[in-house]
Amino acid sequence: MTTTGEPVEILLAEDNPGDARLTEKAFEQGHILNNLHVVEDGEEALQFLRQEGEYGEKPRPDLVLLDLNMPRKDGWEVLEEVKEDPDLRRVPVIVLTSSEAEEDIVKSYDLQANAYLTKPVDFGGFMDIVRSFEEFWLSVVKMPPE
Repeated sequence: MTTTGEPVEILLAEDNPGDARLTEKAFEQGHILNNLHVVEDGEEALQFLRQEGEYGEKPRPDLVLLDLNMPRKDGWEVLEEVKEDPDLRRVPVIVLTSSEAEEDIVKSYDLQANAYLTKPVDFGGFMDIVRSFEEFWLSVVKMPPE
């Protein structure tokens, strides 16, 4: 995604510490140089994306991994605000959630999610997802300039 050889900046919005740790470990063992930033709720995700408050010096993410079930603002609210914001709408948002419910998938795409992934239940599954994710989103996909 970056043409400068710099790490890909990824924002993970995930309130479950166990899932966040699994995702971090999987990305650490991946093949693409990245900086994974973790926030625990929807409000923090929006502050990070808008570089507000304590996130003022943080880089704008190249993409977002978004859980749907989070406190303060859920993933759908975050997704809706991101896609309505002219400064943020081009940032790819990948829903990464435990839900396999058809209505959650449809609602996410209706709100313009770029992809919907179901969280695996074990580390091997997370590694498979990260490898596929890296191969497609970080190596193949061409994104517009910032």
